[in-house]
Amino acid sequence: MGIFGKSFDVKVNEAVGAVNRMNLGVRGLRAVLDGKIVTLEGEVDSFEAKGKVVQAFNNLVQTDNTLNKLKIVGPAPAAAKPDLPGPGAAAEEQIHLVVAGDTLGALAQKYYGKASLYMKIFEANKDILTDPNLIKIGQKLRIPK
Repeated sequence: MGIFGKSFDVKVNEAVGAVNRMNLGVRGLRAVLDGKIVTLEGEVDSFEAKGKVVQAFNNLVQTDNTLNKLKIVGPAPAAAKPDLPGPGAAAEEQIHLVVAGDTLGALAQKYYGKASLYMKIFEANKDILTDPNLIKIGQKLRIPK
């Protein structure tokens, strides 16, 4: 324990343990640290479980960025979520590292040719973004096709 309380890695490990005990449909949850950027890995049953796990984790520990690399291993009902990307969709998206001056509008212009499509990027990154006007340098944003 540091002079000001628990270290960041201890807080992250405690949060992972707490989320594992919440019965959210996650197996093998683990966190990979890169400074104050945390990548969550493991397996979940559904898209909903994936979101709940990241939300629960973010409620327990403050990170600079939480990347969601949880794998959905259970079948997602196509009728319930027709707008979800199908298998192989992950290969169709790019990752953009946010630098000074980036905005979602500028990224939409760069990747899609239309700044007005910025909400497409925001929606794909709701697990780490709460406001389309607030992105941080160093965040890794998914850019869907």
